[in-house]
This record gives sequence, structure tokens and C-alpha cells, in this order.
Amino acid sequence: MKGSMKTKRAISNTITYIALVIISIIWLFPFVCMFLQSFRSMDEGGGGMVDYLLPKQFSLDSYAFLFSEESKFVRWYGNTLIIAFFVAVLSTMMVLCVSYALSRMRFKGRTVLMRFWLILGMFPGFLTMICLYFLLKQFGLTQEGAIPGLILIGVASSGMTYYVTKGYFDTIPKALDEAARIDGASRARVFFTMILPMSKPIIIYALLTAFMNPWCDYVFASYVAFGYSDSYNVAVAMQRWVWTNDYQGYFTRFCAGGMLIAVPITILFMCLQKYYVEGVTGGAVKG
Repeated sequence: MKGSMKTKRAISNTITYIALVIISIIWLFPFVCMFLQSFRSMDEGGGGMVDYLLPKQFSLDSYAFLFSEESKFVRWYGNTLIIAFFVAVLSTMMVLCVSYALSRMRFKGRTVLMRFWLILGMFPGFLTMICLYFLLKQFGLTQEGAIPGLILIGVASSGMTYYVTKGYFDTIPKALDEAARIDGASRARVFFTMILPMSKPIIIYALLTAFMNPWCDYVFASYVAFGYSDSYNVAVAMQRWVWTNDYQGYFTRFCAGGMLIAVPITILFMCLQKYYVEGVTGGAVKG
């Protein structure tokens, strides 16, 4: 009996591992293709698309072009870093404050407000794009002012994503707050000196998720910066790039740019994945 159970378990594990390997290969294949093509020499197909995967001649031509005076890639990359950095910092501060208030304080309309935000979150953000564009345009935050405009939009609604962070704060005993309040500490002091030091996983989770949104944004960024290339982020710029110059001349350069775009997110997740997982699992305990 035990032998048959072990055999079944071994077969089940083997099938699972095979399925996971196949899924991993399918998932990684496009990235491997992009990586290899980014090192293909411009002499092969003029930098365009070819019908083979492994380059016949490896070269750093595409990467050199990205940092040349002919390309604005460095500026676009800097724009994206600026937007992502400020959105990550400011929105994390906002969501932490909102989540702490909803977790610890009891006030009239609290439950209704929480439910209302959850319902609003069910609607996709692109429904408001046209309205937000004209609103930003009234304040000069489009085209030349697209960068502060995108930062403002990225931060403005961040408090509505409170649920995971609030769930994490709910796991921290309220007795700690009450003891500090009895000793005369203000709510701000309790929050900054007691709660935040114990909330490192959820802070990192909030920072990572907030950083990723503007880093990967294309649709709204293309509206706000429309027609003004100096305000493009990398997603919009590279899409306009291949539209204007076609894939045949810029495919390898597009692949090289894609690899450089993936570097910050990859490094962040590799270094902080432990805290990211703790933040997600800790915030999912209570709602």
C-alpha cells in the first residue's frame, strides 16, 4: 500500500515538474530571443528581423547606438526613472497613511468609504483617460509638462489601493498602539516609530508595485506626452521609434532597449523578493 502511494506521488511529481519546465520554456523563450537578437551585428540584415535565432556575428552595435548622440534613449530612460521614482515614493507614503488610518481608526463613513473605493477599483483606469487628459491640459501638464503630469496621476489615486497594506497593518496587535497612546505618544509618533519599523515587507511590496506601474505604462503616457518626444518614457518612445523607422532598421536596437528596460525591475525583484512575498502573504491574512 505504501509502495503504491509512493509510486503515485512520484508520478504526480514528475508530471508536475515536466509541466512546469514546459511552461518555463514557453515563458522564457521570447526573452531569450530578445537577448540574443540584441547582440546581433548590424551587418546581419541591416538590424532588421531575420529568420534565425542565434546571431552569426555578435556585436554591441545596438547598445552603442542607444547611448549615441543620434538616439534620445538616455533621455527617455531618465524620464521613466524620474516618473517611476517619484510615483513609488509618494504613492507609498500615501497608501501607508491611508491604510494605517483605515486599520486603526474608527470614524463615521469608514466602511462605506472602503467599499466605495473597492467598487471604483473594479473599473479599468482607461475609462477616465480622456477626462484626465483635458484636465491636465488645463494646467499645462501635457506634452512639455507630461512628466509632472504623469507623476500627479500616478500618485493621486494611490490611496485606493489600500487593501493589501491595510491587511498587513491588521496583523500588527493594536495593543502596541494602545500602550503607546497611554504613555502619551501621538498617533503620528506611533505610526512612524512603532508601526513602520515592523512593516518593512509591506513597505517594500508597496514600493515595488508602485514603481512597476509607471515603468510599464504605455497607454496613458502616450496620451499625455503626445507629439513631444522629449517627454516620452521608454515604452512610448520605443513604440514611436519602430513606427517611424520600421522594424527592418531598428529591430535589434529595439531588443537592446528592451533588455535595458528589464534591468532595474529584475534587480529589484532579485534583491527584494523575500520581502515582496512576505508583504503579499502578510497583507492577505485580513481584509
